Amino acid sequence: MIFRVPPDHPALPGHFPGRPIVPGVMLLDAVLRAVADTGRTAPTRLLRAKFPAPVLPGQEVEVTLDPRGPDRLAFTCRCAGTTVLLGELGWPTPP
Repeated sequence: MIFRVPPDHPALPGHFPGRPIVPGVMLLDAVLRAVADTGRTAPTRLLRAKFPAPVLPGQEVEVTLDPRGPDRLAFTCRCAGTTVLLGELGWPTPP
């Protein structure tokens, strides 16, 4: 999945004044939309998330998902080859 946050998005002016960056919650929301596009139910846990680089307004972000078993899913977001978010989601362990 590829997405872009337009420079005029209402969440940007306060995050941060003078040098807007895309809020992390917007990146995580894109990850959840990518998961939904696969047909999986919504995860119940965010096991880890790391934001190693900022995303600037207008940049294209590519979300990739990597299943790690029935109850875990790794994700990575990249802008122009640079990792901007990586982490892992979890679901209840199947009985």
